Amino acid sequence: MNSSVKIALLQHKCSANAIENIRKVEGMIIAAAEKGANIICTQELFATTYFPQTIDVSKYELAEPIPGPLTNRMQELAKELGVVILTSVYEYVLDGLYFNTVVVLDADGKNLGKYRKHHIPEGPSYIEKYYFTEGDTGYPVFETKFGTIGVLICWDEWFPEPSRILALKGANIVFYPSAIGSEPDNPDLDTSQTWIDAIRAHGIHNNMFVAAVNRVGREYSSEGYMDFFGRSFVSNPWGTVIMEAETKDDEIILADVNFAEIKSSRHIFQFHRDRRPDSYGELLKRVLK
Repeated sequence: MNSSVKIALLQHKCSANAIENIRKVEGMIIAAAEKGANIICTQELFATTYFPQTIDVSKYELAEPIPGPLTNRMQELAKELGVVILTSVYEYVLDGLYFNTVVVLDADGKNLGKYRKHHIPEGPSYIEKYYFTEGDTGYPVFETKFGTIGVLICWDEWFPEPSRILALKGANIVFYPSAIGSEPDNPDLDTSQTWIDAIRAHGIHNNMFVAAVNRVGREYSSEGYMDFFGRSFVSNPWGTVIMEAETKDDEIILADVNFAEIKSSRHIFQFHRDRRPDSYGELLKRVLK
């Protein structure tokens, strides 16, 4: 494993044209690689607009198998450019069974495996339970050419337990592909800073790097629209944001990550040493009162 790596987050607007979206991402991946990126992370469901705004049975047709056209193309790019690519896919398994998935492709194009989103939200304009089955992969880590990483997807990032599991399994960086923005039932509420702070906290609690990438732009549906706030960022084991998107437009966020910071921070904050998992059994119950 290298002592340091350069990571790239691909923040961008999405259109209703999947071919255009994929071509845009291909161009951003090539540009990121030319800038020295070793690990490149796409945003959640980058090939489409955020279709869970409404219920529409025809949207199931957007799903594709793994391997499939999208992952095959990303494998070719990973091998050609010598970079790790985290690829978000609306995964088709069989009729009626679909997952929100990220596939991790190593720098030689090898498919290292996938993570399926565990926590599935349900609320105004985030109607994901209609489209996605709860993930069944557990919380794997991936030994890439450039380091050991973990992946969580959007709503997963609000829960502390998955990030802790990934840290204990050896992840040095956890990536969070996301699609988050306005709250249609609370139009004056801006949750973007809360979002950043929640994810930064996972990095602090586990003394590791975290990297969240989010889409931008306004996307319309038959019932209204959503504004995605971007603010893609990377923070270090101390929780300091070392790089954040400068715009609310298409942008490649690049950050240099030095793994030595993980060891030095853990030698000061001994969170993993002082855990008391023997006392946490109550967490396995949904209701305690």
